[in-house]
Amino acid sequence: MKTYNDLYLSARTQLKQCGIESCNLEARLLVAQAAGKTPEQLLRDLNLYSSPAVEEKVTDSLARRMRGEPVAYITGTWEFYGLPLTVTPDVLIPRMDTELLVTTARELFMGRKMDARILDLCCGSGCIACALARVFPASKLVAVDISASALAVCRKNLAEYGFSSRCITRQADATASPPLGMGSFDMIVSNPPYIPSGEILTLDSSVRDYEPIWALDGGEDGLRFYKSILKYWKSLLKPGGYLLFEVGEGQADEVREMILAAGFASADTRKDTLNVDRVVFGRTYLE
Repeated sequence: MKTYNDLYLSARTQLKQCGIESCNLEARLLVAQAAGKTPEQLLRDLNLYSSPAVEEKVTDSLARRMRGEPVAYITGTWEFYGLPLTVTPDVLIPRMDTELLVTTARELFMGRKMDARILDLCCGSGCIACALARVFPASKLVAVDISASALAVCRKNLAEYGFSSRCITRQADATASPPLGMGSFDMIVSNPPYIPSGEILTLDSSVRDYEPIWALDGGEDGLRFYKSILKYWKSLLKPGGYLLFEVGEGQADEVREMILAAGFASADTRKDTLNVDRVVFGRTYLE
């Protein structure tokens, strides 16, 4: 009989041999999930004996990971802005870069009213909506996505943290006119698909082969969703309202110019941890 520590060390070794840099973290997550424990509980119980059933689950999970499947889809959960969230192959895996959208929103609303009405456009798993609901406890949110299956994941995450009473979901296409009755918003945030179509096949296989392509493909130039959102959804912003975009590397200047050309009073950028302009935001004119 093996201890949990034996399973962890074996998993770490196999992942390392496959060239997986985050082998320590991933081994811990996979063994914890197989054991039905949190990573913290696994650390506490490392010297306890596991069971053949847990050992078999670890073996199956490792086989899936070494075939290229992302660990988030194997465990069914991933953390974003300190919140463990449900993740399925119907949604993109939340990235740390996207946390900058939440941080920027918090910065922009610092010292202003906290009972804002916020729209999360192309919401996917609802990671941004959940984080904003936590940061702004008096806010009202609407989370929009074209995918019914993604919205189901979003609703599950909102319910998990008790945000359902303040956040509703709507199925809609970000590249078309908004549904009637959406109302107006103090802020619109969006992490839309922004990978140029021709670059999809060059993505890492763990992304290309497992994550939903429709949530990655931003059209020929990668800018299709930014153009559409500015065309169709800008009108939902209140005077003095903010529009925040996550952008791909090298897209910030062009998106900033698009925001100014759309009639916003100002536009600016924020850099991620790698010093890449990752968030572009604009503010509408005050009346």
